Amino acid sequence: MSAQATTLINNIKQQIIAPIILLLFVLSLVLFFWGVAEFIKEAGNEQARQVGRDHMLWGIIGIFIMVGAWGIITIALNSFGVDVGTVPAGLGL
Repeated sequence: MSAQATTLINNIKQQIIAPIILLLFVLSLVLFFWGVAEFIKEAGNEQARQVGRDHMLWGIIGIFIMVGAWGIITIALNSFGVDVGTVPAGLGL
């Protein structure tokens, strides 16, 4: 693969894809903790606890989807010989 194509793919990954995945990961994490707070706050109300439980479930599903998406992108880029690093660029590690 040419150096220009590799640079373009790396820029797309770092400037567009990584921030989107990071944002969706954070939103999923917030939804999970929102569900935990609802679950604890509404300890006496079974319907409200169910809503909190549902938020926790969807938060966990979102987290797994974002981790899976990052893994799929990493595998795809590695198969084309693009250096992807070890963590999403948006994390700053």
